Amino acid sequence: MFLMDIDLAGLKMIGYGIAVVGVAIGVGMIFSAVVSSIARQPEVAGKLQSSGLIGAVIIEALAILAFVLAFIL
Repeated sequence: MFLMDIDLAGLKMIGYGIAVVGVAIGVGMIFSAVVSSIARQPEVAGKLQSSGLIGAVIIEALAILAFVLAFIL
């Protein structure tokens, strides 16, 4: 069986892959909303860009945390 051949390290990397897909979707949704908002109201572009970058940094920090936990556990 396929699942019997995968060791613990392989399962950790599969879990990290799933976490990275979630991060990619999250960052895509953030920047999609930022671009859409800037297209509607260009005068608030600076505030929206900074808020979008802060959100992206927080989501990327979660990806790094998942990467570290994949090696610790």
